Amino acid sequence: MIHAHLTAAPERSRTLLTRARILEAARQELSRDPDSSLGDIAEAAGVVRRTLYGHFHGRAALMEGLVEDAAWALRQALAVPRAPVADAVPELARFVLAVWPVGDRYRILLRLAPQDLGADRLAEVLAPARDMAEAIISRGQRQGVFQTGVPPVVQARALEGYLLGLLDCANSGVWSDDGAGAATAALTAMGVAEDSAAACVHGLVRPAGDAA
Repeated sequence: MIHAHLTAAPERSRTLLTRARILEAARQELSRDPDSSLGDIAEAAGVVRRTLYGHFHGRAALMEGLVEDAAWALRQALAVPRAPVADAVPELARFVLAVWPVGDRYRILLRLAPQDLGADRLAEVLAPARDMAEAIISRGQRQGVFQTGVPPVVQARALEGYLLGLLDCANSGVWSDDGAGAATAALTAMGVAEDSAAACVHGLVRPAGDAA
């Protein structure tokens, strides 16, 4: 019984590694060509097509696997412990800086997930970020640092659309950013003066020890 358990552990590890390799190949191939076939992805992953189908029985299942990975990465980014910040301005900037790398890595899903899985599934993945953005914006409106013309829930959805639009521009190759530009744009969209927004983001992203 113990021997069987010890044998199963390495096998499960190999299975998980193969699955991860297929998903990474899918992310890269679909980013290169959204019409990549499962055969193309299997070849890029270094596995036969039968192995790919053993993990994902079709394109929809493969896309769901990528969405699950993206959802996990987003939850991890949002869960990173941070020192409490009373001011909503740097808090929103930190929020964008945290989620941007996840969106950038999985930005191909913005184009493919709605058609392969449906808009509701994508909305489900984005829900934790939506909730956090709404809470930050609500606090910023109460503090008087964000515009108050529309309710926080609407502001949050508008900001989401703005950031997704920036990611789509990155996906199309017409814009490139490490997150600092997106964070600055998010603050200005909320009504923060451009110079103040840029200074806030610079203070968050500058290298440790850089006093400039």
